[in-house]
Amino acid sequence: MIERLQISNLRNLTHVNLHATACNVIIGANGSGKTSLLEAIFLLSRGKSFRHHQPKRYIQHYQNAVTVYARLIDNSTLAIQKQADATTTLRLNQTTVYNQSILTEQLPTLLIDPSTMDMLEQGSASRRQLLDWLVFHMKQGFHPQWLAYQRLLKQRNSLLKKTRHLTQVQLAELKSWDKGLSNHAALIHHYRERIFIEWQPYFAESIAQLLPAYAEQLSLSYNAGYDTNVALDIQLNERLEQDLQLGYTRIGNHRADIHVHWRSNDATASNNELSDTMREADTNLKVAVIKEQAANVLSRGEKKLLITALRLSQLPLLLNTQKTNDLSNDSAHAQVTPVVLLDDITAELDDRAIDILLSTLAQLPCQVFMTSLTDDILPLVHKYWSKPNTFHVKQGQIFSP
Repeated sequence: MIERLQISNLRNLTHVNLHATACNVIIGANGSGKTSLLEAIFLLSRGKSFRHHQPKRYIQHYQNAVTVYARLIDNSTLAIQKQADATTTLRLNQTTVYNQSILTEQLPTLLIDPSTMDMLEQGSASRRQLLDWLVFHMKQGFHPQWLAYQRLLKQRNSLLKKTRHLTQVQLAELKSWDKGLSNHAALIHHYRERIFIEWQPYFAESIAQLLPAYAEQLSLSYNAGYDTNVALDIQLNERLEQDLQLGYTRIGNHRADIHVHWRSNDATASNNELSDTMREADTNLKVAVIKEQAANVLSRGEKKLLITALRLSQLPLLLNTQKTNDLSNDSAHAQVTPVVLLDDITAELDDRAIDILLSTLAQLPCQVFMTSLTDDILPLVHKYWSKPNTFHVKQGQIFSP
């Protein structure tokens, strides 16, 4: 859990130095800098912003770099500095480290903000990242396999873009890459599938809380991005001509996806509408089951609740896994406190959903940073946290009452 947070030169936050507790509420008008505070924590954890990928877009004007530093409750320290040219310096306990994943492991962050509320309609990347966030924090072997896969995929796509006709040397090189991709893909799929299976009951529980009317109709499915019954290198070889024409690799782990399905019984007469006489008269009458993407059926408000359920359901799974590892003395998985970033949730969720969200978070060993335009949310916050920290932001200046 973050105990002390320092931010320098991030957007309009010239210098911030604040003490944090289990629940932290940041109140301010649009453009005041409250979301930038969440952005800083996300940057420290993930090595990138959730608003812009280019550092020069979030480094303060006329400054060369942005710096974020945090001291955790166990006195360990994390720091990141980003230059305008994306040069990055990372430190853990005052020692320079060279992989962002080291900081990510120490500071898991879960973001719920307006930009994530269109996840169901966007491409597969955001939904795939949702699953990979869990897999990264729960399966130690996943990240090295993912990195190796990405390196080979980049090499393969670079070659596919260069030419539509491969020489014998290039073909041999491609087949070698494909074999490596296949080996990594099998392990990545194994990790993803196991975590996905563990995730399902937690998702069902969240749906029962947030969308009880659809608890029996909504379900998750996982698509690996390729036919897992056949080795990936064989499938890549079969599709090589098409990939050469397109200039990129069309199948593999990088095309995996998570789908939310909506099922409904629908027929000319539903089961509820059939009389006993009709059932006796025609025992062969079948009720059609309609299955389609939930995004095509739910209202915008219901989609927001669904996406909140997806993200919220990840926390208890992660924390329960950590608890199990602690009981089994698994030293490879140290106990860490997830940090939940809630940006302007009052604009996206209704009062009932916010109450469920905060009630659930208050019962979990996690740290919360939330932003709000007004202090109207404070009574609800005090309902679940006895001593939350409240900060007011005005033109990049942060004040604590």
